[in-house]
Amino acid sequence: MPILIFLLLAFVASAQTPAKSTVPRGADGRPDLSGVWQGGSTRAGTWEEANTGTGVGGTGTDPTAPVAPSSGDRQSREGAPYQPWAVKKVLQSFNQRAIDDPTARCLPPGIPRSVTLGLFPQQFIQTPTQIVLLYEYMNVFRVIPLNTTKHPDDLEPSYMGDSVARWDGDTLVVDVTSFNDKTWLIGAGTFHSDAMHITEKYTRVSKDRINYQATIEDPKVLTKPWVINSSLMLREGTRIREYVCVENNEDIGNYEKFLKDGVKINRQ
Repeated sequence: MPILIFLLLAFVASAQTPAKSTVPRGADGRPDLSGVWQGGSTRAGTWEEANTGTGVGGTGTDPTAPVAPSSGDRQSREGAPYQPWAVKKVLQSFNQRAIDDPTARCLPPGIPRSVTLGLFPQQFIQTPTQIVLLYEYMNVFRVIPLNTTKHPDDLEPSYMGDSVARWDGDTLVVDVTSFNDKTWLIGAGTFHSDAMHITEKYTRVSKDRINYQATIEDPKVLTKPWVINSSLMLREGTRIREYVCVENNEDIGNYEKFLKDGVKINRQ
């Protein structure tokens, strides 16, 4: 066989060989999501490496460091499909610079805000029967049973909702229901009703990254389902720490005064 033909055949064979996956897997063959992650980021590395800079999300430890670039996850979000009356309510919070933010009163951030928030780490603990999600922000958690689509019969409305999960191939699909109406979805004024239902999808595409998608349905305030795409990046060497919001929190009194006096803070 001529050497050129041999080399060509060897090249074609190697090109057809799929690259070895770097996704860790459990004994059941499913992707293992365990680890400490940072939401809303696409930058690999340790927490310090991925967040160094003087911009929002930067550590500020080096004044000469360049501003940390945007994670880019917001570019994958479509506009919120609020009903006309709901748009006015969202705009009111925006014009008041979100002084009515529920988290300013140390309330749980809810879903998907807890997942996409990048300023605090979150930890996944996976077993064959459940996944436990620990969020440093507001010290909230979720215990999610696996391999089921049935929610308990005695649910009560809550901040983080009730979650059940199943595997669809290598994607973890989480069904979340039974919310109250006291949280925001992502940013200023993005409220919802107690009729909200969310379908989350977690797909670990590499050792360092999980692709995240949340489909939000709320017939009381939205005109159609709202799909949010983001990502989580592995932060090895990072741990969840105590977060006590209410201690020395002066925002509550200040915000109550602003709202009572009718102070309108317009953005320039």
